[in-house]
Amino acid sequence: MQASENTNDDFLFIDDSDEDEVLAQGSDETWQVLIVDDDPEIHSVTQLALSDLVVLGCRLEYLHAYSGKDACQLIEENPNIVLVLLDVVMETDDAGLNVVKHIRENLHRQDIRIVLRTGQPGYAPEESVIKEYDINDYKTKTELTRRKLVTTVFAAIRSYQQIATVNENRLGLEKILSGASELSSQHSLSSYSQGVVAQLQDLIGNDAAAVFCARGQGILENVDDLSFYILAQVGYSNELINQKLEVLDDEEANKEVKSCFMQQQHQYSPNTLNLYLVKGDYRAVIHVRLTRPLTDIQTQLLNVFLTGASVGYENVHLFQKLSNAAYKDWLTNLPNRLDFLRLLDEFSLHSYKNEVAALIDINHFSDINDALGQEVGNQLLYAVGQRMQKMGAGCKFSRVGADVFGIIGPAEHLTPENLMALFDQPFAAGEQNLPISACFGLCTQEHAKSTGVQVLNQINIALNLAKKNRLEHFAYYNPEMEEQMLGRLNVIRQLRTDFANNCLELWYQPQFSLATKKVIGAEALLRWRTADGTFIPPGVFIPLAEYSGLIIEIGDWVVTEACQQLKRLEDDFNHISISVNVSIPQFRRGDFVDTTINTIRSQNIKPSRLELEITENILMDDPQIVIDALARLKEEGVSIALDDFGTGFSSLSYLQKLPLNRLKVDRSFVTDINKEGQSVIAETIINLGQKMNLKVIAEGIEEIEQQDHLIKLGCDEVQGFYYAKPMPEDEFVKFLHDNR
Repeated sequence: MQASENTNDDFLFIDDSDEDEVLAQGSDETWQVLIVDDDPEIHSVTQLALSDLVVLGCRLEYLHAYSGKDACQLIEENPNIVLVLLDVVMETDDAGLNVVKHIRENLHRQDIRIVLRTGQPGYAPEESVIKEYDINDYKTKTELTRRKLVTTVFAAIRSYQQIATVNENRLGLEKILSGASELSSQHSLSSYSQGVVAQLQDLIGNDAAAVFCARGQGILENVDDLSFYILAQVGYSNELINQKLEVLDDEEANKEVKSCFMQQQHQYSPNTLNLYLVKGDYRAVIHVRLTRPLTDIQTQLLNVFLTGASVGYENVHLFQKLSNAAYKDWLTNLPNRLDFLRLLDEFSLHSYKNEVAALIDINHFSDINDALGQEVGNQLLYAVGQRMQKMGAGCKFSRVGADVFGIIGPAEHLTPENLMALFDQPFAAGEQNLPISACFGLCTQEHAKSTGVQVLNQINIALNLAKKNRLEHFAYYNPEMEEQMLGRLNVIRQLRTDFANNCLELWYQPQFSLATKKVIGAEALLRWRTADGTFIPPGVFIPLAEYSGLIIEIGDWVVTEACQQLKRLEDDFNHISISVNVSIPQFRRGDFVDTTINTIRSQNIKPSRLELEITENILMDDPQIVIDALARLKEEGVSIALDDFGTGFSSLSYLQKLPLNRLKVDRSFVTDINKEGQSVIAETIINLGQKMNLKVIAEGIEEIEQQDHLIKLGCDEVQGFYYAKPMPEDEFVKFLHDNR
C-alpha cells in the first residue's frame, strides 16, 4: 500500500486505477459534478481547470448553480450528481451550509461528496456541520491551485465510487459512517487519535493492536524534540500514551514506523501495517499488529476509513489552533479575554471560596510603545506576564487587553500590597530596564454578580476609579460605584434629550469697567432647566457633556446663540461684548476655527465683540493645538481671554505665545484680597497683564472693599454678585437699558 507521491495532497489508500486509465479518453459515461458559486468566473475557472480530467475512465459532466436555493433544486432533479463543489458564502453567510443540511437531512444523500470552498480566509463552517455531516474537504479558493483542485476532485469522486461500491456490497460501511460522525466530534488530538485506532481495530478485527505515532514537537505540550511519540493505543497499555515510541520495546515496530514516515508511504506485510497519514502539514503513522492478513473487503474499508481519517487529522489540528487562537494570548501565552470571562463565570458561581478577581492596568504604556517601539513594548508585556505568574499557588492569570492583565486567586495572596509589589523592581525588555507602575481594580466574591461579563464590568468600574485616584492606585468594587456610574449615564442621557428639545439656556453676567462704572460686556453662562423647572448645576453637567462628547454640539450652539444675541443688541448696545467658554474637545475638532468664523460672518457681527475664554487647564492639556487655533481666531479679530489664570501650573512661556486680549483673575484670589498679605497673587496677575498690554478683569466681586482694593491695584474690569448675578436674556436686556 502506497500513499500519493505528493505528501501534501489528499491521501489515497489503494489506487485501483492505473495512470493510463486516468489520462485516457474515457467512455461515454460521466461523473456529474455540481459547481455551486455566486461568482460566474469561479464556474468558468473551475470547469477550465478540470476540462481534460478523466476519473476512473469517465469524464466529468458539469451542472451549475449560482445560489444555495438553485443548488438544492438541481440536486433534487439530478439523482446522479456525485460531487458538489460548494461555496460557503452566497446569498447569505450560511447558504452553503444550508445546502449541506438539505443534502444530508432532507434528501438523505449520504453518498454525494461535498467540497466546501470559501473566498474568505478564516471563515470556517459551523462546528455542528462538520460534526454531523460527511464533508469531503474544506479549502479556501486561493489555495486550490489546479493541481490541488484536480487532486481534491479525484479524491472526492474516488471516495464516492468507493462508498457507492461498499454501500452496495458491504455492510461494514455502516461502521465507517457511524465512526466518522463520532470522530468528527473529537476536537482534541488525544481523543481523535484514540478514536482512530479504536475504529481501526473494529474494522480489521478486535484482536489487532495498534499505536498512533507522531513527532512530539508542536504536538505535545512541553515537548520540543522530533522523536516519535505514541498519541493513542489499542491492544497495548495506556501507560504508553504520550511516551516515546522506544518504550514499546519493539525494535521492528520502531524501524517500520520511522521507515514509513521517512519514505512517506504505507508499508504492508502479512503481520503488520504501517499506515502513513498526511494532510497538509500534518503527518502521522499508525502501526498495526495483525493476527491474520487483511481480506479484500477489509482493505476496501480501510481505504475509505483512512481517507476520512487523514482529513480529520488535519481538522483536529486546525480546531486545536483555532481553540488556542480563541482562548490564548499569542504574545504572553496566557489565557486571553475570552478565557478570562470563562474563569470569571466560575469565580461568580463559587461563593463559598474566599477569592478575589483583579485587573492590572500598566500606567503610560502607550508612551513606552511610542518612545521605544512596539517590540520593546511587547517584551515588556511578556515580562509582566512572567512575573505576574509568581503571585502564588492557586492564582489564575490572563491578558485581557493591550496593557491590561487579569488575575483570580485567594484573597490572602491577591492583595493591593502584593500586586503593587510586582512593580517594585524594573522589568527587563530587550536591552531596556524599565521601571513602571500600574493601577488595580479588585472585586471580592461577596460583591460578584452572576456572570463573568458582569464581574468584568464590576472590576472595570473599580479600575477606572483607581486610575482617577492620585493617592491610592487601587480600588475595590462596591455597589455604590455602579449606582454613581448609572446616575452619570442617566444624566448624560437626559442632557442629550433636553439639549435636542431646546431646554438649555444662556444666562448673562454683566461685566463692568472700573474706570467708568459702565457695562462693557457679559459672560455667557450655560444653564440647564429640566422639564420640571429645576436647574442642574453647570459643575455637574458640563464635565459629563465633555466626557460624552456632547460638549462639541453644545459648544457650537453656545457660540451661535451668543452671536445672535450680539446681533440683537447691535442697534442699542454695539459696544457690548459677550464671552463664551471653550473646552479642549472643541479645539481638538478639526473644523472648530472655521465653524466659529463662519458663525460670526453669518450673523454679520464685528468679530471683536465675541470673546472666547479658555482656562489654564485647557492650555496645559494640549498647548500647541490651542495656540494654533487661537492665533487664527485672533487674526480674524476675535477677542481671546485666559480664565482662571494662576490656578494651574502652566509655563509662562506658553502665556507669551498666546494671542490674548484679557487676563481674568480667578475668584479664589479675590475673596480675601482686602486682607493683609492676601493680595499678592492678584497684584502679580494685574501687573503681568499691564506689562503685556492686556486688559485684566477680576471675577467674583461680592463686597465694596474688594472693588476698592482692585482699583488700587490697577485692575481694569470686574464682574460679580456685587454688581449683578447671571440673568436670562430678557432680564439682561432690561438691565442694559436700566444701566446705560
